[in-house]
Amino acid sequence: MQKTTLPVAGLLIASATLAAAETPGLTIYTYDSFVPDWGPGPAIAAGFEESCGCEVEFVAAGDGASLLSRLLLEGPQSEADIVVGLDTNLIARARESGLIAPHGVEADFDLPIAWDDPDFLPYDWGYFAFVADAGTEAPADFQALAESDLSVVIQDPRSSTPGLGLLMWVKAAHGADAPAIWEGLADNILTVTPGWSEAYGLFLEGEADAVLSYTTSPAYHLIAEEDASKVAWAFDEGHYMQVEVAAMVAGTDTPDLARDFLAYLVSDPAQSVLPTTNWMYPAVTPEAGLPEGFETLIAPERALLFSAEEALSIRDAALEEWRTALSQ
Repeated sequence: MQKTTLPVAGLLIASATLAAAETPGLTIYTYDSFVPDWGPGPAIAAGFEESCGCEVEFVAAGDGASLLSRLLLEGPQSEADIVVGLDTNLIARARESGLIAPHGVEADFDLPIAWDDPDFLPYDWGYFAFVADAGTEAPADFQALAESDLSVVIQDPRSSTPGLGLLMWVKAAHGADAPAIWEGLADNILTVTPGWSEAYGLFLEGEADAVLSYTTSPAYHLIAEEDASKVAWAFDEGHYMQVEVAAMVAGTDTPDLARDFLAYLVSDPAQSVLPTTNWMYPAVTPEAGLPEGFETLIAPERALLFSAEEALSIRDAALEEWRTALSQ
């Protein structure tokens, strides 16, 4: 009998193909700034892959609100196993879609609020704030900002979680007077960007006096750049809180692997990565504590936050108030 032999190169290709087919994969939709080398994604993926025997693929889908829009557009046919980067202002809408499954993960969260949501897992949190150079005279509140000549860059609430957070911030602080606040702020707004990265870039290029960001943003400049020249303005009426969450997509083909990733996301190795890559407070304080420099950040005297249901119910009206003021 004549024997046939497969060339060595062919054997290697066949073996690699077989190994790739046997390696489970996890597709995670998230926002743009989570994915780059300077973001938390690569380190978290590498840490999880060491124990899971799988491959993690992060898919950047714009900012947080755009992330939800993509998931809703794709529906049950979505290739996502997990979404990372929604927040409390988007939770109710995501839950109503039926595309989210319970995560089954337990953790002892260190959040300013109680958390017992079975579908959405918090992984970090912070407060929205305007960030400026330390030498810029800081307004005490929204009204003072509106009466000043200061220019600011903000994000679009239809595509960005900080942009939507600003709408909720103004509404929570001023209620029925929110339209008047927006009318006053219209002249201060230099431009509205699709997402956070574009807005912060314009600020760093000197295009505006301040940018909508977080009270934790100055920590980046202080720790990563040894630059203490950036500060967050403290507003007397309080600051709106953001809790960022991850969730398992109901249509995932690998639910056990997805739950394992979510459990890893709130473990000490992953939580330790977040303060100096995502520049937010971790949902579970790392065993080593927060990095040096976080103690210099402002601590709002009043935390503002709508429930997920309240945020959904007022979103359209708040968006119309914002749109009307800026179109005049």
